[in-house]
Amino acid sequence: MTVKVQVVIDCADPARLGEFWAEALGYRVQDPPPGFDTWPDFLRSIGVPESEWNSANALVDPEGAGPRFFFQRVPEPKTVKNRMHVDLNLSGGHQVPIEQRKERLAAEVERLTKLGAAQVHEMELRGEFWIVMRDPEGNEFCIQ
Repeated sequence: MTVKVQVVIDCADPARLGEFWAEALGYRVQDPPPGFDTWPDFLRSIGVPESEWNSANALVDPEGAGPRFFFQRVPEPKTVKNRMHVDLNLSGGHQVPIEQRKERLAAEVERLTKLGAAQVHEMELRGEFWIVMRDPEGNEFCIQ
């Protein structure tokens, strides 16, 4: 039996980081519980103060295939390199010539930097090519 997973990211601003990752992944913000039109409506109904409405954010794959991404606000800033990161497979894989993969990833770097990411460096090794990036709060991820 397989286990469903959720990717949890500690952050300072769950709404902002969720917006970035929704665009990066093609995900959407999870709908509020049944009977509520908006998250503020739900949070208000259970007595969550407005100052806490941005304490968490969740994204889901609209096709239902990928894991849920959950962003939780924490008080401390990121200080060291991630021990785990997300890879976005965007280039088409080995069946695509490496120069074409590089072109595709260059376009993704441009798109993601407009959303608030930063390019760290490019890597090429044994026919693989990837680019290390940072999201708006400095979390490392790769595009390949």
